[in-house]
Amino acid sequence: MTNGARAHAVVLVDGGQAREVPGTWSATLELLVRRLAPRLPELAFVEVRYRVKSWRQLDSCAEDARVAVQLAGERGAERCALVGFSMGGAVAVKAASDPLVTTVIGLAPWLPDRLDLEPLAGKRFAVVHGALDRALPGIPGVDPGSSRRGYDRARELGVLAAGYTLITGALHGVAVRTPLGLLPLPRASRWTELLELELRLFAGGGAQTTAG
Repeated sequence: MTNGARAHAVVLVDGGQAREVPGTWSATLELLVRRLAPRLPELAFVEVRYRVKSWRQLDSCAEDARVAVQLAGERGAERCALVGFSMGGAVAVKAASDPLVTTVIGLAPWLPDRLDLEPLAGKRFAVVHGALDRALPGIPGVDPGSSRRGYDRARELGVLAAGYTLITGALHGVAVRTPLGLLPLPRASRWTELLELELRLFAGGGAQTTAG
């Protein structure tokens, strides 16, 4: 957890793949936290490292996220936002039933059509996705049409759908890890700007909606 105990915590959950492997830290989420933590000192940032990182273990990943929310609460957080990248979008939705969670933000989120969105009831839900995101052979990705369907399903259920934003020219995620460190991907600054906007609304308790 960064920034020590705070009344508002941001719990970040990473993506995954079919192969069951030990959890790792996310380059995308790490870059975003590096940029945003100094700008948002009133927020504590918590990144979840899954025991097993795979969509085949989605329930286990969601349980890891729930534990992180509970630990944030034990350290003084009164409200939590869940930020889910890629597969982490589905993880965040499944973990959103915790009463501490008031906001769910999906970054290029995997929201399969079979995913139960009921845990989002009473929460603020926003999605940001790269317009050029695609799953290619050997390269992970989530088609934005998929997340749009999930977002629209949430709206139909009466969830407080706060906005769906496509980033022109953006790919799947914000950064990749290289031997020389984190390498920002195209439009990384725009991803950062949009997430900062959502987190400021969360910190202020705002329920504003944006177009989409």
